[in-house]
Amino acid sequence: MQYVIGVDVGTQSTKALLMSTEGRLIAQASAAYRVDQPRPMWAEQWPEVWLEAVYEATAAVVAKGRVPVHEIAAICVSSLYGGSGIPVDETIKPLHPCLIWMDRRAHEEVDWVRQNVDIEMLQRITGNGVDSYYGYTKMLWLKRHRPEIWARTRYLLPPNSYVHYHLTGQLIVDHCSAGNIGGIYDIEARSWSQALLEALGIDPALMPSRLVEPSEVIGHLLPEAAQRLGLQAGTKVVAGGIDAAMATLAAGVMEPGNHVAMIGTSMCWGFINQSTHARNGLVSMPYVYNGLKDLYIFGGAITAGASISWFRDQFCAMEKQAAALLPGTDVHELMELEAAMTPAGAEGVVFLPYLMGERSPIWDARATGAYVGLTLFHTKAHLYRAVLEGLAFALRHNMECGQQGAVRLDPELIVVGGAAASDLWMQIIADVTGYPVMTIEEQVEAPLGGAILAALAIGAVDNLTQARQWRTLRARAQPDPANKAIYDRMFEQYCAIYQALKPSMHALSRH
Repeated sequence: MQYVIGVDVGTQSTKALLMSTEGRLIAQASAAYRVDQPRPMWAEQWPEVWLEAVYEATAAVVAKGRVPVHEIAAICVSSLYGGSGIPVDETIKPLHPCLIWMDRRAHEEVDWVRQNVDIEMLQRITGNGVDSYYGYTKMLWLKRHRPEIWARTRYLLPPNSYVHYHLTGQLIVDHCSAGNIGGIYDIEARSWSQALLEALGIDPALMPSRLVEPSEVIGHLLPEAAQRLGLQAGTKVVAGGIDAAMATLAAGVMEPGNHVAMIGTSMCWGFINQSTHARNGLVSMPYVYNGLKDLYIFGGAITAGASISWFRDQFCAMEKQAAALLPGTDVHELMELEAAMTPAGAEGVVFLPYLMGERSPIWDARATGAYVGLTLFHTKAHLYRAVLEGLAFALRHNMECGQQGAVRLDPELIVVGGAAASDLWMQIIADVTGYPVMTIEEQVEAPLGGAILAALAIGAVDNLTQARQWRTLRARAQPDPANKAIYDRMFEQYCAIYQALKPSMHALSRH
């Protein structure tokens, strides 16, 4: 018997999954941490936290699994989108926290790019646009605001590349992670763009020269790393890619038309295509499977689960206390009880979930959150339902943009991530988008994608069609025509409210 491990370094935790190569889930474990937010709209993390979490979660899953260690044939490490990348010196020592995907501090650098770089050329070469979400604008922020760090930086590494180095001694970047940096990656040539690096003033030597496919074996575990992980030295290590694309792979997406919404801290709705979508406001990168041919196109909200966490922490102290006293009860279940009895449309309340600016399709770092339609009649239940609906509107907004360039979209929407635990949210998504909603029974997302890539890399499974059997899809919600009609009207208001409030949002963001 052979086994594989999938590990995903996420925004709030690292998760590890041990699978047999026959597709049987053996064990899973996680290690949690926090995002550092020293200022409004900033979000950063020290990479040592990620590395220690990889060691902790993997060692735990090996201990729980109790399988012969010599039968664990490979481990694959994927990660969150690391934004700027980790600035490291020649010894690969981190010099500064990584400015992660959520960070929006680089707005002045965005203005500089718009004024000094041929945007049409940038979009054509990279398949992506200009925004403080993208890593290359965050790199420019470091260059401008941390010149002493920039002067000492030898490489800028995505999170999983940093982990890979410590596990194998190999310095690599997978194509999926490279493409998501935007701005400096030639998406057709599948290489760094020398022309854009020069135009942006970023030294090409800062980018590791070895670019690999996410399904590639990049090296083998070093003895010290193997000991920390509880694995054998020499175990194969597979590259992996960006977590959203890995979760999409876990859902069984392998051809144009398949589409998945991953809803965790953020929301990423993505599908497979073979042309880019910069003109439609979406993000493009090579896919983690068949990546020399297929692209992963996605759009999404910055604060999806983060909006839920914000509401819970600010307004639901009573529910948190009750959940603590009721074994086996999740606080979110209590939050939903009254919201589920509130009519579709929250009786006229609309929530804009722009609590850290917004990504696609509006690309507005100065956008802010808002409730509109409040009266003395409304209760906390209305407000919470409006949050769930606002996030579903954000999903629909991206889906409508994606439909403009997709070859086709399947008639069902697959949802993965923490949101899938909520029956109410799944029904709201079905009603807002008009798509029947399916979820994965196993609820393991990106780490399962890593386990699948590891099995493919060592030849334990022949193709993704076979690996699709590793997950079980379950029907969760059918659109309700009456609710869909209500949401169609409210979606128009959702889009119009942002346009109306945009000047005020920008003015207030300067204070």
